[in-house]
Amino acid sequence: MNNNQDAGIHRLVVVSAGASDPSSTRMLADRVAERVSALAAQRESSVQVRFIDLRELATEVSAALVSGLTGPKLRGAIAAIGDADGLIAATPVYKAGPSGLFTSFFQVLDDDLLIATPVVLAATAGTARHALVVDEQMRSLFAYLRATVVPTSLFAATEDWADPAFAQRIDRAARELVLLVESGFAQQVRDEAWDSYQHEFDSAADDEVSVDLDSDMMRLATGGSAS
Repeated sequence: MNNNQDAGIHRLVVVSAGASDPSSTRMLADRVAERVSALAAQRESSVQVRFIDLRELATEVSAALVSGLTGPKLRGAIAAIGDADGLIAATPVYKAGPSGLFTSFFQVLDDDLLIATPVVLAATAGTARHALVVDEQMRSLFAYLRATVVPTSLFAATEDWADPAFAQRIDRAARELVLLVESGFAQQVRDEAWDSYQHEFDSAADDEVSVDLDSDMMRLATGGSAS
């Protein structure tokens, strides 16, 4: 990543969980990516964009959840995210929560993959009743993954698409991402503080059977008593 930043070239990965083609979720992700590219160009740098449509990975994501095995498409997506200088993560909202495919994809990633990576979070729905999903559910997921989520989150209900204020929010989120990427913050964190993170509980690498179910702590957690 340092080499890309020194050359003024930044890798941006766009993850979209839209279920259809085209989808409003992918449209929102595209708008953010286009604005990021435009703002970077104004600052005399460039952006290489890689799009990941999760609907094309659904089978492999499901297999990874139950078996821990990753197929070739999923491995390629994970590698792209690991090399990314910035990330846009967009999902439709179903049943007052992010798409199950969206959450499943990020659940199969190694816990260390996104440490300090700048991320824009975005969601779409048919009604503004779901507007808090981004900050209440998506932001907590990426906090667990220790990513650096930009301050401005994006949510688009049907009526938002033509609202000038929505375009301003996209501009603000894109600018925050560009500034974070240009700062090199993620690479500095990994270079200088990597050993200070706990790496022994990688969710994508561990089997549930590796947990000591007979410890005092686990007995207490399941309603029993310590020995």
